[in-house]
Amino acid sequence: MQPTTSVSSPLFQKNLSEWKIDDDGMGQYRLFLLLAAALLLLNGVSASRPAVLVGAWRPIENVSDLQVHEIGKFTVTKHNKKATASLKFQSVVSGETQVVTSTNYRMVIAAADGGASSKYEAVV
Repeated sequence: MQPTTSVSSPLFQKNLSEWKIDDDGMGQYRLFLLLAAALLLLNGVSASRPAVLVGAWRPIENVSDLQVHEIGKFTVTKHNKKATASLKFQSVVSGETQVVTSTNYRMVIAAADGGASSKYEAVV
């Protein structure tokens, strides 16, 4: 094969023979080793993350988390508007999350109705 130039810009015109890598039969072997190492690295990265089963309910680890608190409060507010009730949000007692196209929450919420405190289950 004759050395040729493939780029028309004078800055990049080089004789392709200057870029030639000696093919001693090891080129394909080196490429294989590089790809195998990359696959092993990617496998190790994915194995270090815990598997999340899509659609499974998982416990909320910290029910005191601000986001969980806000979702619980939102749930009571929406219930009050829909049912013309006057529950007062107190806390999220327990809950679970479900990852689908978005995140669903199933919670046990403590709320006061007048003077009596009760627990309610809500799915958001």
